[in-house]
Amino acid sequence: MKISTIETKSYVTKSNLPASDYVINPYVGCPHGCKYCYACFMKRFTGHDEPWGTFIDIKKCDKPLNPKQLTGKSVFLSSVTDCYNPYEKEYGITRKILEQLTAIDCELSISTKSNLILRDIDLLKQCKNLKISMSINTLDEQFRMDMDNASSIAERLQTLETLHKNGICVVLFMSPIFPELTDWQAIIERSKDYIDEYWFENLNLRGAYKSTILDYISSNYPNYYDIYKNIYIKGNKDYWVKLSNDIEKYCVQSAINHINYFYHKELVEAKINKTK
Repeated sequence: MKISTIETKSYVTKSNLPASDYVINPYVGCPHGCKYCYACFMKRFTGHDEPWGTFIDIKKCDKPLNPKQLTGKSVFLSSVTDCYNPYEKEYGITRKILEQLTAIDCELSISTKSNLILRDIDLLKQCKNLKISMSINTLDEQFRMDMDNASSIAERLQTLETLHKNGICVVLFMSPIFPELTDWQAIIERSKDYIDEYWFENLNLRGAYKSTILDYISSNYPNYYDIYKNIYIKGNKDYWVKLSNDIEKYCVQSAINHINYFYHKELVEAKINKTK
C-alpha cells in the first residue's frame, strides 16, 4: 500500500449526486479495492498510476467546517472513498470531521463497508439528522471476498443491527446488484428486523473494470455469462426493467421502505438540468 499525506483547502465539495448538496471525502483512494468500484476514475485526476486499492492519500486540512455553508443542507460522507477504511484507525480524519458535524444542523448521510464505524457511535448518536448506509450485495462470503477487502457480511449485518439498536437510522444499500448472483429477497429476509430502509442499485460496468468483472463471471459463473453479455455488451436493459418491477412489487406488498437507484444516471442528469 502506497501511503501519502496531502494538503487540501477544504474537505467539503459541491455535489452532483441526486441526494446530496455536498460531499466530504477524507481520503483519496480506498484500500477496500472493490473490483466494481466506479471511484477508480479518480486516478485520472490524482496522478496515481498504481492499481486501484493499492494507494491512499491522507487528506490534511487546517480549515474547520463552515456551519453556515452546511446548515440545512444534505451532506454525504463519502462519495469516492470509504471514510472508515482501515487507515482511519491510525489517522482519525473521519472522526475529527464528525466531531465538527455533530454541532451542525445538516442532513448527514454516511456510507461505509466497515464495522470500524462502531468506534464513533458516541458521536453518531449526537448527530441531529443522520442516516448510515452499508453496502451488502450478497450473503455468500466467498463472493464477497472475491470482490472486496472490506468487513465480512456477518460484520456488516451486525454493525447495522447495533446502530439500529442505538436509535440510529440505518440503510442496507443493496449495491451493486449482480444479475443472477445477488439474492435480494434473501438479503431482505435476513435483515428486515433491524433495517429502516433499503436502497437498490444495479451493477453498472464501464471503464477498466468492465472487462475485469466480465472475465470473473466467465471464469467463475460461466452459466450466467450469456446473461451478462446480453446486458453489458449488447446493451439490453430488459433484465433490469423486470428486476426493478419485481423489487418494487415485493417491497410494496411487504411494506418495505425503499428507494430504487437503478436509474442513477437519469437522476444525476435530472439534478444537473434542474440547476441550469
